[in-house]
Amino acid sequence: MSRELETRCIHGGGHLGVTDSTRAVSFPIYQTATFGHVGLGQSSGYDYTREGNPTRQRLEETVSSLEGAWDTVALSSGMTAISVCFELFQPGDHIICSEDLYGGAVRLFQTVSRKNGLSVSYADTSNMEQVRAQLRPETRALYIETPSNPMMNITDLRECAALAKERGLLLIVDNTFLSPWLQNPIALGADLVLHSGSKFLSGHNDTIAGFLSSASRELAERIRLIAKTTGGMLAPFDSWLVLRGIKTLPVRMERQQESAKRIALWLSQQPQVQQVFYAGLPEHPGYEVNRTQARGAGSTLSFRTDSVETAHRILQKVKLITFAESLGGTETLITYPVTQTHADVPPTMREHLGITETLLRLSVGLEHVNDIIEDLRQAMEEQA
Repeated sequence: MSRELETRCIHGGGHLGVTDSTRAVSFPIYQTATFGHVGLGQSSGYDYTREGNPTRQRLEETVSSLEGAWDTVALSSGMTAISVCFELFQPGDHIICSEDLYGGAVRLFQTVSRKNGLSVSYADTSNMEQVRAQLRPETRALYIETPSNPMMNITDLRECAALAKERGLLLIVDNTFLSPWLQNPIALGADLVLHSGSKFLSGHNDTIAGFLSSASRELAERIRLIAKTTGGMLAPFDSWLVLRGIKTLPVRMERQQESAKRIALWLSQQPQVQQVFYAGLPEHPGYEVNRTQARGAGSTLSFRTDSVETAHRILQKVKLITFAESLGGTETLITYPVTQTHADVPPTMREHLGITETLLRLSVGLEHVNDIIEDLRQAMEEQA
């Protein structure tokens, strides 16, 4: 039976093949490391939680349903999801990545991936000519963030999918910033979709999780084997927390997105703000592309202040807004990318991307939008 996204967020999208006679409305937490065998050569379908667990399976089926994926693996963090994904490649392989990328991913690529014999190059993936210029005979994948972190650049996923198909590449898309509620990369041609489940999917700033969704059986089987072997699977209780969070994903994201647009407009009118980076504003260079491939611009935005002093003053004076890393939760968070999320990005690359000491990133939560704006207003005011 076909179900709308809102319904799938609450009820999931598949069948576990297990019977719960209690008819519990909230899916149970199977907090066990191992499962007993029915008999010699017989299994209930579950043997060891690293390989499979009913709570985690319910979550995986739900995310697969939302993303239109063949299969999804729930992992211990978003970084684990990226790490598992990159185990698909062999020494000598080359991957082209969005140049504006989460700093932890850059750190992974520059250290672990390089040590493993992979080479990574960066391009402005909103410009397909730049992407094509990076192609090599050994190129095996495109790795895209859209909107990107923290500059909110937009990449045309249909164009990337066409190039990937033409050259026999994998298209990997980090969909953390928009979630499956607002964007479905597989429907646009992606082969693999990544999430930091700590963000919008869990939505409450209370757990760490990651997801890797596969568009095909062949990729799904390879990913399952790597994940089972390397062992970074999501624990049952954390799986349950994310399941609970997904139930409210649509209402949270719609409210947060509505507030984010109002805040972006307000910021753009403040004399202390030089520029606002938010794909929901018509003046954003990626506005039209995002409008054609996503159902919204999300609730994360960045803005550049008129001075380093103003940026520091905001970070020091916010009261309702929390100065912290992360995004996508019920609480509004403000982040300083240059010293937090992107501290490990080489300074020359940060400067090239515009990640300077005047750049702030805001993740809009569920507080009343007037209160968020008032907190920003008072934080921008100079001391008398």
